[in-house]
Amino acid sequence: MNKSTHYAKPGEVERKWVLIDGDGATLGRLAAKAAMILRGKDKPQFTPHTDTGDFVIIINADKVKLTGNKAQQKTYWRHSGYLGGLKIESYQEAMAKKPTWVVEHAVKGMLPHTTLGRKQGMKLKVYAGPEHPHAAQNPVKIDLEA
Repeated sequence: MNKSTHYAKPGEVERKWVLIDGDGATLGRLAAKAAMILRGKDKPQFTPHTDTGDFVIIINADKVKLTGNKAQQKTYWRHSGYLGGLKIESYQEAMAKKPTWVVEHAVKGMLPHTTLGRKQGMKLKVYAGPEHPHAAQNPVKIDLEA
């Protein structure tokens, strides 16, 4: 009897499209669920070194909320590399300018920071409004509470 572990190979992974509605959802819970699906950890054939995840579409990214005082206190920073090149932006400023970036930043921060993680992050599609151009892929809508 063969008791070897089965590893999924890139060609034999079947990819689905999943739709998540961000209207009223908490940013961290939304990002954690999306990252789990992108990695493929919700599938029985999950293999850590292979991209076994599904495509994720997040709509209504502009209606995502934070709990507690985080909406006033959370900041995003980046540095240009030059002296004095630090740019600090609050959560409210970032949501006003680019709400899709805020959600992408949260999800990609929960993926592995490797070549495989960048490849998995490319399967994430985020839209500020309720419309998306992926109707032809027949995405399956999932609840965050489930």
